[in-house]
Amino acid sequence: MVGRLFNYIVRLAMTVLLARLLTTEEYGLYNLTLSTVTVAAAVAVFGLDTTVMRQIAVMRSRKDENGLWGTIQVGLGASLFFSAFVAAILFGLAYPIAENIFHDLRLAPLLQIAAFTVPLLTMSDVLAGATRGFRNMSDTVIAQNFVQPMVRIVLIVILAFGNLEVWQTVVIFGFADFCASLILLFQLNRKFGLRRSFSGARREIGQVLGFSFPLWLSDLLTNFRGNLQTLLIGSLGTIEGVGIFSIANQVTLLGTAFHASLNQSARPLIAELNDQGKRNQLGHIYQTTTRWVVTINLPIILIAILFPEQIMSIFGKSYIAGATTLSILALVNLVHVATGMCGALLEMTGHTVLKLVNTVIRVTLAIVMNFILIPRYGIVGAAIAALIHETVANILPLGQIWRLYGLQPYSSEILKPLLAAALGVGGGLLMREILPLNQSLAVLASHVVVVLAIYGLTLRLIGFSKEDQTMIRQIARPVRLLFSRR
Repeated sequence: MVGRLFNYIVRLAMTVLLARLLTTEEYGLYNLTLSTVTVAAAVAVFGLDTTVMRQIAVMRSRKDENGLWGTIQVGLGASLFFSAFVAAILFGLAYPIAENIFHDLRLAPLLQIAAFTVPLLTMSDVLAGATRGFRNMSDTVIAQNFVQPMVRIVLIVILAFGNLEVWQTVVIFGFADFCASLILLFQLNRKFGLRRSFSGARREIGQVLGFSFPLWLSDLLTNFRGNLQTLLIGSLGTIEGVGIFSIANQVTLLGTAFHASLNQSARPLIAELNDQGKRNQLGHIYQTTTRWVVTINLPIILIAILFPEQIMSIFGKSYIAGATTLSILALVNLVHVATGMCGALLEMTGHTVLKLVNTVIRVTLAIVMNFILIPRYGIVGAAIAALIHETVANILPLGQIWRLYGLQPYSSEILKPLLAAALGVGGGLLMREILPLNQSLAVLASHVVVVLAIYGLTLRLIGFSKEDQTMIRQIARPVRLLFSRR
């Protein structure tokens, strides 16, 4: 959680810097480039990041060292081949993509530069999946949540003293992934020595690729869906709209940090428990993680809904137009966290075909809604489309997990954060009568403090369960250690 939070804070600071250093259109070009290369990397990874993680977790529980070595060989070798192939295609088609899809040739050289980052992104993801399979989350956290964002922001700050150009930001993006990949490779070698005979491995290529294929299709659609708004706004709307929407979307990412951390940490455990047939423990993890995710995310979502204009003004006056978009995207996050980790459960229990079907429905609905709403309502239409398709997409696995295993993510404890949130909203609305909102950061901070204080005090008065107290201590421990060293 600390790593995700640090990553988000650094990325947010980097977003503020880029929004201030680049024009709205330049920032839009930057985000279109990153969205395109992210989709290309999703094609290249072939679902091997998740497959390698799951296979290593299962092989490790069975103490099958030859199977472990074979899984690592297949995962790294196949991803390197696929990523080089996709990178070559992206480089060759950069100008047709820029002209015919996004109608802006300024994007073409940026895409050609970004093509070289595809192998870096792919290898970083597969190496991260391998380290997670050993249930060693700290290595991935250090590489992807600390080193990667720090390399990016340090280089951006250095180049900001000159005349920062868009192509330089794309190069920085790729270089940071290269640094992360080196760290992950080093740590994987420490955990499972890679200097060993290739012939000693049991390479189950058919099993690995067979499992990864439906997962790849599902993850590909998920990655496409994650970048769909950006790509369609660039194609159906304006480059400036891409920049504003990207800022609003970046702000809401804080609400997913804790959720993503729990998902990544729990996946190998879910795979092991399912392999051992421990259904009751799966249900307990499902309900506990949902309660924690809702508790952490609700105040963040409330702040985005209550103060959208003031938050967007931090990035510049031209971004205030994205205030309504920010509020709607906060509701999207609410839907996402309120349904728990049903998607991870579906995936780690081996139901990859169901996940694929869900993702096809999700992406199809997203494309239809975006084509209808973006031309009419611009970035607000894109946000409404996201709210519609994400609601449907989260309800589907929620129902499927219930039907397959009789598990649901809610217990009576979920009422505690809901009550605290209601009182926090009431306090925020009352505060507006006492101290009217304006563009002042001090006034915004005062309002935010009141909402957070009411939410936190309400939870404190209601009382935390022993399990919740343990979770709070685990979150607070790294922070205490950090300050105790100073």
